[in-house]
Amino acid sequence: MEWKKQYERWKSELNLDPELSKALKKLTGNEKMLEDSFYKNLEFGTGGMRGEIGPGTNRMNIYTIRKGAQGLADFIKEAGEQAVQKGVVIAHDNRRMSKEFALEAACTLGANGIKTYLFKELRPTPQLSYAVRKLATHAGVMVTASHNPPEYNGFKVYGEDGAQLIPEEADRLIAKVDAVADELNIETKEAVHLEEKGLLHWVLEELDEAYARELQTVLIDREVIREQADNFSIVFTPLHGTATVPMQRALKEAGFNKVFTVEEQAVPDTEFSTVSSPNPEEAGAFELAMKLGDEKQADLLIATDPDADRIGLVVRDDKGEYIVLSGNQTGALLLDYLLSKKSEKGELPANGVMIKTIVTSELGRAVAEAYNVTSLDVLTGFKFIGEKIREYDTTGEYKFLFGYEESYGYLIEPFARDKDAIQPGLLAAEMGAYYKAQGMTLYEGLQNLYKTYGYFYEDLASFTFKGKEGAEKIQRIMEVFRKRADERSLSEDTDYIEDYLRGERTFMDGRNKEQIELPESNVLKVFLQDGSWYCLRPSGTEPKIKCYFGVKAGTHEQAEASLRSLKENTLAEIEKI
Repeated sequence: MEWKKQYERWKSELNLDPELSKALKKLTGNEKMLEDSFYKNLEFGTGGMRGEIGPGTNRMNIYTIRKGAQGLADFIKEAGEQAVQKGVVIAHDNRRMSKEFALEAACTLGANGIKTYLFKELRPTPQLSYAVRKLATHAGVMVTASHNPPEYNGFKVYGEDGAQLIPEEADRLIAKVDAVADELNIETKEAVHLEEKGLLHWVLEELDEAYARELQTVLIDREVIREQADNFSIVFTPLHGTATVPMQRALKEAGFNKVFTVEEQAVPDTEFSTVSSPNPEEAGAFELAMKLGDEKQADLLIATDPDADRIGLVVRDDKGEYIVLSGNQTGALLLDYLLSKKSEKGELPANGVMIKTIVTSELGRAVAEAYNVTSLDVLTGFKFIGEKIREYDTTGEYKFLFGYEESYGYLIEPFARDKDAIQPGLLAAEMGAYYKAQGMTLYEGLQNLYKTYGYFYEDLASFTFKGKEGAEKIQRIMEVFRKRADERSLSEDTDYIEDYLRGERTFMDGRNKEQIELPESNVLKVFLQDGSWYCLRPSGTEPKIKCYFGVKAGTHEQAEASLRSLKENTLAEIEKI
């Protein structure tokens, strides 16, 4: 794409949105920014679109939203009249332009004769996933950029099962979006007109009630909650996002009496003004929660990201100091508690399955195996967990018990089909109350897991390379590692490599290659002879490449040393490229 031609096309558009026109004029003379805004179309990937807000073909704005919505409309119409009648449900979070983008999408779909249900107010991503299933729509849209910086927004698409589209479906949708040639002249209709025609329906309270009822099914031991209701103390922060109302309600209805919310962060804020990043993966996001936790002597701190599909937990260590649990640690604790309680109650099915991603800790597999529960690995992205749930709903081969990924995403009950921060928040509170009733902390519970199954430690390094040059560098890193794998010139202690783009497992000792039964994805995972591993994965929605590391050892000290060595050696190789 020749960016100057696209820029001129926008600049000469007589009916260009006034706000976007002003923003475009401010970029006059800034060739670097103009090129980045117009050098390509904002990519519509397997999960939808995500990008910075602003004018241009490579930005989130009303025109790129209309383009995405028009592509979705064409995708639905191709599925047939029944799909058109079932329609779409749309929700939005608290980000800049989220409400406006949601309405633009609805007005574009309506102009195509597709019925749309639109949430009146901001709501979490998992509630949108649930709404698709509850309303039996053909698709769903969530306007969100999750925990990205304030200048970002996004457009996520869900299938009729409430999960994000699997690759085959996503490819068909992407083709429809890419086929929309002129994003500046897509037909839309006024909301009032669509309401009159029965093509736009506003929803809220009825779905709040239904979702709230479903959330309570996550709880396993209400007796321990009753016993600890006035003893177990929780601090909660929604980080200015969408979880305030549903999480507070869920904890209250479960019976927890000592729940304290970080009020400064309970108000939706497009700028996330009290945190450097609204991401519960980062310790800094808990600063105000820790302060309130010290005041209230809280046992557990809970933080959810802006669209409430990720959750982070903070517990007290053996010195009484607050520490942030990793996504892997939280997942292992929740899984162990869930399986032990279900086993105790005789509710553990013979064909139970736990599903995790390829970059998630092996500790979860060890826990599951101890309860004779099958473990399954899928590619990174919760849509692949949702895909397996749908498959097992049909075949009955397995009964889904738990799904998670290291990036703080969990699902317990599949009434939603995307990761849901409210569900694990509730179960974590019950779990914490249970441990307190035993005279233990969650930290002590984690140490018991390590002592039982081994010290599984993980880490992550993330590199951000923005713009065209950055994309080329990310591609170069992957090419270099693939070449070394082909030449068997990786480090001497390499055992085998899994290349998910080629779908093959290559052994360094010359054994025949094996096929990997997973969808194609630009990911490399390298396994060392001692069981350690690292994985290179470019992000599909951000200008990043992530490197994951995992080790297992017999002691805390051995695991720390092994992890440090693995990380240092791998990053040194990346930095040379």
